[in-house]
Amino acid sequence: MLPFREVATAAYCPRKCYYRRRDPDVDRGPPPEVVAVRDLAFDYPTLLADDDALGAAPIAVTPTTFRSTLGTARARLDAWDAIADPADRDVFVSGDDCHGVVHKLLDGPTLSLVFAGDPPDRGVWHPQSVRLVAAARALADERGTPVERVYAEYPAHGAIRAVDVTARRLGAYRAARRTARSIDGPPARTRDKQKCDPCEYADRCGVRTRSLLGRLRS
Repeated sequence: MLPFREVATAAYCPRKCYYRRRDPDVDRGPPPEVVAVRDLAFDYPTLLADDDALGAAPIAVTPTTFRSTLGTARARLDAWDAIADPADRDVFVSGDDCHGVVHKLLDGPTLSLVFAGDPPDRGVWHPQSVRLVAAARALADERGTPVERVYAEYPAHGAIRAVDVTARRLGAYRAARRTARSIDGPPARTRDKQKCDPCEYADRCGVRTRSLLGRLRS
C-alpha cells in the first residue's frame, strides 16, 4: 500500500520519488514555515475579521487580496461552513491501495488537503490532483461510500478550489500509482528541467544544466 505522498511524487517526477524513498529524513515532518501556513486554514473566520491577526499571518499576498479571494470562496462554496469548521483534522485514512493523512475531514464524507505553496491560475497542480484523488479513494474505501468532490486549500493566498473526482483524474491517479509501484531503481531523469530547480534532491540526482561552452561544442 502506497502513501498519498509517494503517488503524488511519482506523478511529479518518478526519479524524485525514488530518492525520497531512500531519504532517512523524509518522515521528520514539514518545516515550521510550512506548518505555520497550513495552520492558517484552521483560522479563516479570525483572518477575515481581525486586522491584527491577518497582519501577523504568513500570507503571500496583500491583506486586501487575501480577504477578497477568501471572501469569494465563502460566497461560492456550499461546503464553506464545513471547511471553516471541519468535523476533524489531520485524520489518517487507509484504503485498498493508498493511505495517508487528510488535513480536514468533512461531513459527506469528503475531505480537504491544505497546500502551503502557490496555486495555479485555475484548478490545482497535477501532482496535487493525484494526491487529492488518492485521498478520496482511500476515504471512499474506508467509509464504503463514493467521494466525488474534494477540496484543495492554499491558505497563504486565501484560495480554496473544489476538485471533482472525474474519470480523467482517476486515470491520472492510476497511472501515477502504477509508476510508483514499478520503481525499483533510479528512473530516467526528467526532461522538464523546471522541475529540478525547486527539488531538494537535484544535487544528488545528477541533473546538470549544460554550460554555454558545452552547447557550443556540441
